[in-house]
Amino acid sequence: MSQRPAPSIETSNRIFTLPNVISLLRLLGVPLFLYLLLVPEHDVAAVIVLAIGGSTDWVDGYLARRMNSVSRLGELLDPFADRLYILATLVGFTLREVVPWWLTGALLMREVVLGVSLVVLRRHGFGPPPVHYVGKTGTFLLLAAFPIILLAKAVPGWSEWAYPVGWGLAWWALGLYWAAAVLYLIQTVRLLRSDRPGPEAAQP
Repeated sequence: MSQRPAPSIETSNRIFTLPNVISLLRLLGVPLFLYLLLVPEHDVAAVIVLAIGGSTDWVDGYLARRMNSVSRLGELLDPFADRLYILATLVGFTLREVVPWWLTGALLMREVVLGVSLVVLRRHGFGPPPVHYVGKTGTFLLLAAFPIILLAKAVPGWSEWAYPVGWGLAWWALGLYWAAAVLYLIQTVRLLRSDRPGPEAAQP
């Protein structure tokens, strides 16, 4: 008996969908997190906001697929919210000396490399390469590591377990983050090579 192909998920132009609302709420949590971390330095409250933002990373995408409400806006909001959370956390943590500057530099340099690759692809008429599961896993681990690292600072009694767990996740995430960058660079090179004219097309 032949199996029926799985139904494809169509991308719509809808704006007001539940997954998009969740993504927007995640974005609103970024300035709240920075305020709690940097102004009154309410670290426990900042941990809660950061943990909610990180734990809901997969919710919007999951609901979009389950409810067949994948939208073009959602495809932009989800990765944008992830990157904004990571960038805001790195800036806040570096200013508060929660993480060393070299970790911030290593993660930001990865974003610079990908940004340059995207610019090169756009100049040749290509869109961004598809998101790789290695990169998504690295993002998930980073969003899990950050609140645990902050928790180690906010509650000294928990630092005995929170510090090694948080930094273990952070090191793992950093490795996956750069592994994903290498994969994206390989995809970029392949796309650019495929865009080159062959020997016959190059002849006048």
